[in-house]
Amino acid sequence: MQSSEHTGFRGRAKFIVGGVLILAAVIYLIFSATQANAQYFMTVDDLHTKSDSLVGKSLRISGAVVGSTIQFDPNTQNLTFEIANVPGDNATVAAEGGLSKVLHDAVVDPTRRRLDVVYKGPRPDLMRDEAQAIITGHLGQDGVFYADELLLKCPTKYQQAVPSQVGNS
Repeated sequence: MQSSEHTGFRGRAKFIVGGVLILAAVIYLIFSATQANAQYFMTVDDLHTKSDSLVGKSLRISGAVVGSTIQFDPNTQNLTFEIANVPGDNATVAAEGGLSKVLHDAVVDPTRRRLDVVYKGPRPDLMRDEAQAIITGHLGQDGVFYADELLLKCPTKYQQAVPSQVGNS
């Protein structure tokens, strides 16, 4: 016969091993889900530089809306427009005269890189020339950015710098 002490230890050991395995599985699931849903925040220049490796990945892009390119079809709810590259860090934005000036300069400079954007949904009220666009979506094989979410900031209402960059890899 086995002693009751030995049986109790084996029971506790099974419980501890089972708990560790469950904890490891939960940590793995959380980590893998976080990595799969990670979004990289980039400028238009960053996207063009790394476009081959970013096709189909979930991304967040920031740029200045080029007003002359805005087209909206109310029947299909398709909104197409271009965004121009703006600097990706707050120090550069401040050094170049603030967000309003940076957005204006980006739109009027024909040498700035631009990105075609397609968004399906209602036309936002703030969709206008020189608005700051923060767009979540993915880059298609055709080089067009397909937006799932669209956040617009009018520089005269929001006198703050561009959002902080994360995950530029």
